[in-house]
Amino acid sequence: MASAPRALLFGTAGVPFSAEDPSTLAGIERVKALGLDGQEIEFVQGVAMGLDTARKVRERAEALGVRLSVHAPYHINLNSEDPGKRLASQERLLKTARIGEACGATSAVFHAAFYGQDPPEKAYEAVRSGLRTVLSILRRERLGITLRVETMGKRAQFGSLDEVLSLCRDLEGLQPCLDFSHLHAREGKINSYSEFEQVLRKVARKLGPRALRNAHIHIAGIHYGDRGEIKHLNLGETDFRYDEWLQALRDLGVEGMVVCESPNLEADAVMLKRLYRAQGARSV
Repeated sequence: MASAPRALLFGTAGVPFSAEDPSTLAGIERVKALGLDGQEIEFVQGVAMGLDTARKVRERAEALGVRLSVHAPYHINLNSEDPGKRLASQERLLKTARIGEACGATSAVFHAAFYGQDPPEKAYEAVRSGLRTVLSILRRERLGITLRVETMGKRAQFGSLDEVLSLCRDLEGLQPCLDFSHLHAREGKINSYSEFEQVLRKVARKLGPRALRNAHIHIAGIHYGDRGEIKHLNLGETDFRYDEWLQALRDLGVEGMVVCESPNLEADAVMLKRLYRAQGARSV
């Protein structure tokens, strides 16, 4: 298992737009040149990377000190009424974890399910059962990558904060991906220093203080409505109070990776890292 970082690191969700080409290798080079710390490899449309490329990615990332994570395909629904789709979802998660491990990624993020016609309690049982199988296989294969279930922004999706934290308590080896933009869109709140602090303290209370010392976080501007998330936007175009959010992360000593998913990608990631450092300088 990869050791936890001793700082809050910042990276991009995918290859920076300013990279020489759209390959993961070029993305790693550009992340380093931008002064960022990490990159989440987006397998959201399917895991197309082979083992040979994954090994090259690992070598380059390790040489440059760039921290990697991976994001599983969107086509995962562990609560599908179709048993074949549930099995296919488990296979997609396993493939993501295996290739992610070969890349040297520390985390594999995924969207767990939709409620469909089921009440949340029934969906929870289906998701837990499917993930228990996946985690058992990963342990048997001795893979060190951490599966991270993401908090989701649409109210039709499984993935409230309470559901995610309960799953992580129930299943050994599972950890959260805290998407604060999704939490804001889903709840229509969680957009002030005190609310950010409450979320982080709840994570520490439910999962232990170590959960804040190796956190994996997503952030972007967010457009939302009555049903939750509509689409991602640049941070400066929305009401999300990212300065207060960063201050809460700093004050509670959160360590780990912040992955920026704004449409302008590296611009917001660089801005966040600079603002976080400036906050630290002011507090000295």
